[in-house]
Amino acid sequence: MASYSLFWMLLLKNNWKLISNDFVIYLWTLAVTVIRIYWIFFVPLVWKKDLDNEKCSFLRKTENAVGGYNPKRDTINRLRKLKIQKITELPPPYPNGWYGILKSSQLKAGEATCVSCLGEDLVIFRTKKNIVFILDAYCPHLGANLGIGGSVADDCVICPFHQWKFRGTDGLCINIPYSTSVPKGSKVKKWISQEVDGFIFIWYHAEQTELPWDLREPMGEIDDAFVYHGHNEFYINCHIQEIPENGADIAHFNAIHKKNFINGSWVQKKRLFGLGSHHWKARWSPLVGKLKYLAEVNLNHYFKLFGKFDCFRMEVSGKQIGPSIVCLEVNSYTFGKIKVVQYITPIEPLLQKVVHEFYGPRWIAPLMKIFIYGESLMFERDISIWNHKVFHRNPILAKEDASIKKFRLWFSQFYSSNSKLYSETTNIVFFGILYWKFLRTQIVSRTSMALRLTAKWIWWLDF
Repeated sequence: MASYSLFWMLLLKNNWKLISNDFVIYLWTLAVTVIRIYWIFFVPLVWKKDLDNEKCSFLRKTENAVGGYNPKRDTINRLRKLKIQKITELPPPYPNGWYGILKSSQLKAGEATCVSCLGEDLVIFRTKKNIVFILDAYCPHLGANLGIGGSVADDCVICPFHQWKFRGTDGLCINIPYSTSVPKGSKVKKWISQEVDGFIFIWYHAEQTELPWDLREPMGEIDDAFVYHGHNEFYINCHIQEIPENGADIAHFNAIHKKNFINGSWVQKKRLFGLGSHHWKARWSPLVGKLKYLAEVNLNHYFKLFGKFDCFRMEVSGKQIGPSIVCLEVNSYTFGKIKVVQYITPIEPLLQKVVHEFYGPRWIAPLMKIFIYGESLMFERDISIWNHKVFHRNPILAKEDASIKKFRLWFSQFYSSNSKLYSETTNIVFFGILYWKFLRTQIVSRTSMALRLTAKWIWWLDF
């Protein structure tokens, strides 16, 4: 390959004088056009944005080195919100259900990684046979993290510290290389998991005997003709229940999402474009019986161009699956048929990671990039509300807000008698320790500064 490239470079060098300027311009224009076409049709659009400069800790610890992350500031911001928020008003921070915690593409065969979410530190590893297991991250021996430096052998993960081997099927330690026996009780917790539509899911439930409900059927399979067009990713400071509640909050659609997304931030008073406005009709209803963990969402949308013409009609139908997953199917004369999947993962009690993934036919790639851009801007309008609101357990509702009351009754099934309360979550204690350390550091630094100034003052008086 190197000799082939060298041949063309030498050929170009020897014949450079024979090449006209017009030919170079044509060649450059063609190259730029090909690159742009390739980007439009084959490169997924990824939208990541931190609002209000509130950069939060990421799902995977290895990503915490991202520039701008400030753990002290983030901790203090969430503590302030907890101080404003009455803790007795808040439901348990981690509802029972399935949670998407890692994209399948982020875990290769024979690889182990660490994920922190739901108040737990977990090791996720994939065997050479492409089977995924999830265990508690910390080795019961001396506490090493199995997901950081750990290796995979057969269906086991090996501790990087002393090579203890833990079986993925049940979490048992089956071998200690320097010992002839394994101490009794040498095991880590094994979590139920499965892979669906390119995501790894974990079953989280406060009642250990509760069996997981079916996940694959309600999510459905992605059409073979569909390709992945991109995703957006947000970190939000709120309780997890407030995010899916938006689907049942019928009045908020026209209150927040009516303005044209081209106008930018919805809080701006000056409208930059007067092209038109979005109009919505929504309906939310829970299912009963064996499928009571599901709810249906239906939206009708049209854009009124210049206040006169109705266009860009869309019909959206979807399912809310438990507390954290929403699958939407969008049918539009403009975009055709596309699929949007939302995953919510609680990183901490008041910190949620939200991902939207977009799928559709390859040929609508240019329109899909516009759709992802618009959907991301619309969702940011909701985030600007969530980041600065408090949760009311018993809100004052208008009669038109009946669906919110239905939603809260439906969502209450995901809490059980053993669900951890905020006072029981270790993260709050951890935040408190960090906050105290921060305050202590400030006090010490200011005290030492005062002592230095006093010493200088005494030294000056001596003269």
